[in-house]
Amino acid sequence: MKTLIKNGRIVTAVDDYHADIFIDGDTVTTIGKSLDMEADRVIDATGKVVIPGGIDPHTHMDLPFGGTSSSDDFWTGTRAAAYGGTTTIIDFAVQTKGESMIAGVDTWHQKAEGKTAIDYGFHLITTDFEDKHREEMHTLMDEGITSFKLFMAYPGVFLADDATIYRAMTAAGDRGGLVCMHAENGIVIDEIVKRALAEGRTAPKYHALTRPTVAEAEGVHRAIAIAEMAESPVYIVHLSSGDALNQVREARDRGIPAFAETCPQYLFLSIDDYGETFEGAKYVMTPALREKENQTELWKGLKMDDLQVVSTDHCPFCMKEQKELGKDDFSLIPNGAPGVENRMSLIYNGGVHENRISLNRFVELTSTAAAKMFGMFPKKGTIAVGSDADIVIFDTGKSQTISADTHHMNVDYSAYEGFEVQGVVETVLSRGKVVIDQGEYTGEQGDGQFIKRGECVKI
Repeated sequence: MKTLIKNGRIVTAVDDYHADIFIDGDTVTTIGKSLDMEADRVIDATGKVVIPGGIDPHTHMDLPFGGTSSSDDFWTGTRAAAYGGTTTIIDFAVQTKGESMIAGVDTWHQKAEGKTAIDYGFHLITTDFEDKHREEMHTLMDEGITSFKLFMAYPGVFLADDATIYRAMTAAGDRGGLVCMHAENGIVIDEIVKRALAEGRTAPKYHALTRPTVAEAEGVHRAIAIAEMAESPVYIVHLSSGDALNQVREARDRGIPAFAETCPQYLFLSIDDYGETFEGAKYVMTPALREKENQTELWKGLKMDDLQVVSTDHCPFCMKEQKELGKDDFSLIPNGAPGVENRMSLIYNGGVHENRISLNRFVELTSTAAAKMFGMFPKKGTIAVGSDADIVIFDTGKSQTISADTHHMNVDYSAYEGFEVQGVVETVLSRGKVVIDQGEYTGEQGDGQFIKRGECVKI
């Protein structure tokens, strides 16, 4: 299939120009003015912005958690991602405590193979890491899984002690890998939760009120300190507060290779959304939503490169039957919220349209930085000759209203219900194949391929 995209404004993390793009098969082969080449399909992008496909490096499809499983599997979740202009995800495989790292990855390959609408890779949630696991880690890195997530939260399920974190960071860093840290002091948080429940405080809002920002800041500080001792980079996932951001900023000012992502929920939602009723369960996620003043600090961090990436932490659970598991006890509400379909338009609206960041920075935050951070650039994350033809034609002149009535995620509510956003995904190409055409899905289950990633943190 040969495709010619005509008359678009091509924007990457560093470029902004008008040209045509010729795609042969799954690869961009020619970029130039007024191309006159024979193509099977010509797409007119006049008046539109042509950007690299979005990369969401933090999703949880088909994840068992809290007595249930996330409601999007690799088919429904990646199809929804495509609707929203994301052409690559990196999902989290899980090493169950006591099993090998390789077994955890094998399970996720089985979940994803033949199902995805777009390309995908894996991180590995690492729950056990002794010296004997070093060889397994390096085997996985040779197979293209070059990043590993450890938790300072969820005692008894995912929590790793400091020695385990140090061992994993050292082993990953030795081979160009990266440890991603869920940085919160989960042990202390659990004690605060126990006290709240004992006092009869069971409503969803107490999920947030038992998770102070200082617990996140302490975790971030400790994660960076361990990384410094391990002489390894570190990537903080879903950073949610100004207190935590200050720890990253201070480390980067000292030249420490500390990186971090935030998510749309922390930029657009706040602790006020929990309200006083069980409807607040929609917003039970970890870290919890924060006071609104944190949003200003996070946007500043995105602008100044103290935060490098916007991901979603997409981990949806339906209100009916799933979130309701915690109707009488907030600690039993499955943690997570939907968002993979909304990220690109939300960040364009809040960032570019509202003059917080440039259009180039928007592309960097939603695609290029993740491609570089996680070993996929320049195959992914840019529009260039030789790159995969993962391309989004984005109409900055149109607006849309986000709603569960019209979204494609397999979940019965939207965290952004009623939000009007400027910027609409019109057409999406995944490796040269049109999978979204004028807002309609034209792909097939199984279009996506597993991405074997290289060394991390070339940014």
